[in-house]
Amino acid sequence: MNDNKQPVVSSCEKNIAAFRSALDDSDDLKVTRFSVNETDCALISIEAMVSSMQLSEQVFTAVSDLKNTGTRDPFEIMRYLAEEALLAPDNVAVDDIETAALMMYSGFVIIIVDGIRHAAAVGIQGYEKRPVSNPIAENDLMGSQEAFTETIRVNMSLIRRRLKDSALKFELISAGKISNTDICLVYMRDKADMKMVSRIKKILNSTDLESVLGAGFIKPLLEESGEVSLFSETGYTERPDVLAVDLIQGHIGILIDGSPFCLVYPYMFAKNFETMDDYSSKSYYAVFIKLIRYAAFILAVIFPGLYLAAVNFHPELLNLKLLLNLSMGEKTTVVTLFTEMVVIMILLEIMREASVRLPRAIGTAMSIAGGLIIGDTAVKSGIISSPLLIIIGITATASFVLPQLTQQITILRLMFIFAGGFAGFIGISVCAVMTLTNICAQSLSGVSLTSPLSPFKRSQIMNVLGKKNITKLEKDKTSIRSFK
Repeated sequence: MNDNKQPVVSSCEKNIAAFRSALDDSDDLKVTRFSVNETDCALISIEAMVSSMQLSEQVFTAVSDLKNTGTRDPFEIMRYLAEEALLAPDNVAVDDIETAALMMYSGFVIIIVDGIRHAAAVGIQGYEKRPVSNPIAENDLMGSQEAFTETIRVNMSLIRRRLKDSALKFELISAGKISNTDICLVYMRDKADMKMVSRIKKILNSTDLESVLGAGFIKPLLEESGEVSLFSETGYTERPDVLAVDLIQGHIGILIDGSPFCLVYPYMFAKNFETMDDYSSKSYYAVFIKLIRYAAFILAVIFPGLYLAAVNFHPELLNLKLLLNLSMGEKTTVVTLFTEMVVIMILLEIMREASVRLPRAIGTAMSIAGGLIIGDTAVKSGIISSPLLIIIGITATASFVLPQLTQQITILRLMFIFAGGFAGFIGISVCAVMTLTNICAQSLSGVSLTSPLSPFKRSQIMNVLGKKNITKLEKDKTSIRSFK
């Protein structure tokens, strides 16, 4: 687009030529010409972006009505077409070609009338969109079965249905020099930290990205520690009910047109272990299941490295029978235990990636068949020992408990394998201290990633270890500002 915006002129033909030039005479540009009592008019739109049925029915009816009145006043024709014929909540006057073209890309139809120096943009969007469906990545038994879609307006309505409060605010921002993607900032005015809100708006308004085609384009801009941190300061959710809870707690949501996921900022480490099912469980079970999730995370990260360190450097810690069984298993293999571990971990990641990228039916069958065939063949051929296969199976199962931490678990597991393989328990200890230091060093606009554990917030500790009693939760008026 040109910096010097081309104005809408009074000539219908010149305006049509200007639109064709602005869109480089693209084949999806549709121009419908018609005449009202010898006054030239035109409807300009992008193919398949507007409701053709609604457009044709309303416009042709309006043209017939106008012809019957005999009016030739272009202002009256424009007023009738824009305000009475095309019934739509979005109806604005546009003075330049570039702005009108941007609105066309979002499903607006542009009305131009000969003799009028402005155009009318009417929102009668009719493009195809995916309906609201079940969550894919965040499955819950007792929670809502609705997930965000790729359409930002639909996602906004899903949130509004759950939070019918005037404090809920939506702010639309356009980002991406080429894509001009709609981004919606959503927060509760009385809960959110307005300094965080201002910071996010400043980042989104000042970004120099050419395109914003998903949450991954925005996420790196929001994280203060960048790529040096192990854990992310910004989370994802595809569930409107989860986002509603986060908004009540003072978090900020960022919806991106075209993405079925919403960014949540700030995102503390403990939130990775929460689910909506926790609110439907008894308090004692919620505590138990959360401890299981924490244990699964530790198991998925440390267990392979711990096994490697114990067998290679500290066999005296193992039971004699267990040590003899492990020794017999390792004698049948042709490579060292460390090499076995690295090879099987790489194979595990290859199968996981293949099961994710392939079509769902094929991916599930491939992962099951691949695991059984490759695992059984590797043991029989002496490449991998049976005890190691059990270790890997336990580790992989534990990692499935926390799918949102897959990237961190994968990298940390390899780090602990190398640490345990080269330095035993000393290496495991050093790696654990480095990991904890990295987590504790992260801060999100003044909020620690480890909050409310560090700094310790007694009032919030039950939300980390289990869940608060619902009656106490209703009385709890704390928000993200109390974590500072």
